[in-house]
Amino acid sequence: MSQSAARRALRAAAVLASTAIAATFVTVFTAAPSLAADPIKIGSVVSATGPASFLGDPEQKTLKLYVEALNKKGGLMGRPVELVLYDDGGDANKARTFATRLVEDDKVVAMVGGTTTGTTMAMIPVFEDAKIPFISLAGAIEIVEPVRAFVFKTPHTDKTACQKIFEDMKARGYTKVGMISGTDGFGKSMRAQCMKVIGDYGITVAADESYGPTDADMTPQLNKIKNTDGIQAVLNPGFGQGPAIVTRNYAQLGIKLPLYQSHGVASKSFIELAGPAAEGVRLPAPALLIADKLADSDPQKKVVMEYKKSYESATGQPVSTFGGYGYDGIQLLLGAIERAKSVDPQKIRDAIEQTKGHVGTTGLYTMSPKDHLGLGTESFRMLEIKGGDWVPTETK
Repeated sequence: MSQSAARRALRAAAVLASTAIAATFVTVFTAAPSLAADPIKIGSVVSATGPASFLGDPEQKTLKLYVEALNKKGGLMGRPVELVLYDDGGDANKARTFATRLVEDDKVVAMVGGTTTGTTMAMIPVFEDAKIPFISLAGAIEIVEPVRAFVFKTPHTDKTACQKIFEDMKARGYTKVGMISGTDGFGKSMRAQCMKVIGDYGITVAADESYGPTDADMTPQLNKIKNTDGIQAVLNPGFGQGPAIVTRNYAQLGIKLPLYQSHGVASKSFIELAGPAAEGVRLPAPALLIADKLADSDPQKKVVMEYKKSYESATGQPVSTFGGYGYDGIQLLLGAIERAKSVDPQKIRDAIEQTKGHVGTTGLYTMSPKDHLGLGTESFRMLEIKGGDWVPTETK
């Protein structure tokens, strides 16, 4: 090799060496800040797409919105919060797979999610076995009854919804009603809970019908209810498109009896799907739906108005109670981590269980070892649809 060639080779080797050294330092100095501020990992599995997307999409948007806002303020305990979020599309098997991934691969310290009862129930064993707190956003009572050590939820239970509806029916003098329920997880659970407590209000079910998740016409079942003597009102436990179809068919058949829906349809999308037929429908729902109609003295007024403003400003969409469940879930969890001053899952779990008087969009939460929801019928507002909007039927 000539001297000039040798010098060129030496220069090339020096350049490579210096590049390698620089790359090493880049790796070290970019890694150092993340080690100094290791993120607090919170998991979430929601149904942002699929048949339950009207529930899961606002939940996903809400969780992202508030985690981003928190990080802009400096995070939690001086550390950023990382939201590890998966979309199960409403599939319980996918939900369980993602739950396992959150535990084994992502190493989350807690979980907020579970859009539907079906996906929630599929994930519960994973988080219970891992001893990681799980705050569900689904409705059925079996999520928290019997109480499981690491499982909590933010929406009212279907049992509480039944009680609120029957309180209203009793106050209006109704003693004989018809029921048409969805056969999905939520519909079946709520029907069962309603049947358990209805006798406490002196009311009997004179006609009991059901429909499947994919049914597009409920007129045969509604005709049977219509032709049953003595019925004074009708209740439809269900969620998704089913209750909107029931409501439209109800109007088409000219049934004039009061129609009650569940909190499972407490969103503007139900009114849009049902159209003019929704007029007069009654249902129990959180204060969020009537945020601007609340008295200034109402303890929830400030919280629901701030959430409504933040969500609608960020998304350009109206708030729904489902996004509110997500808001309550993330705020309950972040508050628990802050009180625990720890990211140890057991300490976070204990702090959630010790929640007292937390003001959320859904109600005022007070939990205990025997109550992993912390809401009663007083946190529900009885609403009626008038002029395409929600109107309270009672003064609180």
